[in-house]
Amino acid sequence: MSEMARIQLLSPRLANQIAAGEVVERPASVAKELLENSLDSGAKRIEVDVEQGGVKLLRVRDDGRGIAADDLPLALARHATSKIRELEDLEQVMSMGFRGEALASISSVARLTLTSRTADAEQAWQVETEGRDMQPRVQPAAHPVGTSVEVRDLFFNTPARRKFLKAEKTEFDHLQEVIRRLALARFDVAFHLRHNGKSVLTLHEANDDVSRARRVASVCSAGFLEQALPIDIERNGLHLWGWVGLPTFSRSQADLQYFYVNGRMVRDKLVAHAVRQAYRDVLFNGRHPTFVLFLEIDPTAVDVNVHPTKHEVRFREGRTVHDFLYGTLHRALGEVRPEDQLATPAAAETVLRPTGLAAGEFGPQGEMGLSASVLERPAESVWRSPGAGYQAPRSESQLPAAEAQGVYREFYAPLAMGGTPAALPQTQGDIPPLGYAIAQLKGIYILAESAHGLVVVDMHAAHERITYERLKVAMASEGLRGQPLLVPESIAVSQREADCAEEHGQWFQKLGFELQRLGPETLAIRQIPALLKQAEATRLVGDVLSDLLEYGTSDRIQAHLNELLATMACHGAVRANRRLTLPEMNALLRDMEQTERSGQCNHGRPTWTQMSLDQLDKLFLRGQ
Repeated sequence: MSEMARIQLLSPRLANQIAAGEVVERPASVAKELLENSLDSGAKRIEVDVEQGGVKLLRVRDDGRGIAADDLPLALARHATSKIRELEDLEQVMSMGFRGEALASISSVARLTLTSRTADAEQAWQVETEGRDMQPRVQPAAHPVGTSVEVRDLFFNTPARRKFLKAEKTEFDHLQEVIRRLALARFDVAFHLRHNGKSVLTLHEANDDVSRARRVASVCSAGFLEQALPIDIERNGLHLWGWVGLPTFSRSQADLQYFYVNGRMVRDKLVAHAVRQAYRDVLFNGRHPTFVLFLEIDPTAVDVNVHPTKHEVRFREGRTVHDFLYGTLHRALGEVRPEDQLATPAAAETVLRPTGLAAGEFGPQGEMGLSASVLERPAESVWRSPGAGYQAPRSESQLPAAEAQGVYREFYAPLAMGGTPAALPQTQGDIPPLGYAIAQLKGIYILAESAHGLVVVDMHAAHERITYERLKVAMASEGLRGQPLLVPESIAVSQREADCAEEHGQWFQKLGFELQRLGPETLAIRQIPALLKQAEATRLVGDVLSDLLEYGTSDRIQAHLNELLATMACHGAVRANRRLTLPEMNALLRDMEQTERSGQCNHGRPTWTQMSLDQLDKLFLRGQ
């Protein structure tokens, strides 16, 4: 057996190369560290020059405060930073970086040159290292106020790591994404990116709403901005603003999702859960929502020093943040009507501002927290008289709660009957968003003439959504009927889960459950919702308790019940090949205009589409 190796101190070079493994993975990692330093220095203009995807050269130049000549050697030393002084500073970090190891780590695996000048200095100074002895060389240089960091030949002295780099285009795409993220975080800073001498991205300062929207369009595409809702909500010390994409602008990958906490982009599982929950019921299977959102919160209420790359955060009041995010986005998406989708939502001056329950006052029950006062809308006619024009509906009909419990015969059938105009009104202001029905195609689609052109509606999908929303309204307003079990079901749980069940006892009661604690790690289920089977209920309780402990909230019960309501709605919706009269078709169109989430069926498929007159003219080459 070989002799045990003796403990010894690592050389500065090796220690820095090991530290580099945490923060320097590829050229994009280097760009992130250098750009964050530039932003922390107060820069208003940042220029990035890249060659060969950043492997041969990565130069970041800014007009920030610069670094004093005496501090230049320290800038490349480990555990040296200007951003924190005491341990307490970590409790309210507002700078982008503060670990004080990035430059030292980078300089250990590349040839690094740092040139800087402060406003009160007569000349600039330059420091160089080449990853060998780690002893920096300082000399005078020519440079305006600000800092330039030049990183050449990344991983030149660690070939094992260099071989893991991808193709030039792949590395540059990663680097460009870093700049996009920071450009969305700091609208007040101009960014310029060049690759192999060619200008790739030019973003000017954006200090007003119009220029900020223009930057979002440049970074995320004009299509996103045209299909996004502006959000600006402030409540209980939390401020959420930005843009959320309509469900119709979903993506096959989660590649257009930008979420910032106090200006720092994060990928947080609590945030992801809240957003995913808000988009439930409106996204097609396997699709991902799009958003650019900014959360502003007291720095002492969030810990950003959870991970070396600072992509993760920890909220002190996780449940409050989750419910605020979910509630705000859920209501904003629910408020979307056909007229919003026909316009360009992000360009509109009106910003959605839900209040009260709509602004996020949700408990762990999610939608069940909505009271009847928020959702209840008594039925009323949307027609004055034939030919009198469109009267905007003020409310939505509500189904009796008994039918939501499954004791229903033919809910929401037949369709409401009403009059229809003999001809379209002459003024566009009198034409409802989805227009007036003119025909039915193959017993599947409704064709309608709107102010803009032709509207095509999937009759079954639209009616399915309307019925589903009304069933949810009924359930939310009156709660769920419970069904006592003849023989209570006993389940084994952890002590934390049992404590959690006791804490949320009233919430379980509202959802139709009755739980009793039999011992430190044993629960008895005495009552379950009438819509559920006993086996489903037992499994659900365990999953829900896990969610409550991890997120402080759970939507599993609601999601499962919604699946059942969606099935009921699907069976109750008008079937294909059923011939509808014009009044029936118009009644369906009017219901769509006032029903939440009517743009998608219960499975996330679109319920309607429109072809404008311009699009039709192009098809037939009119005017060409």
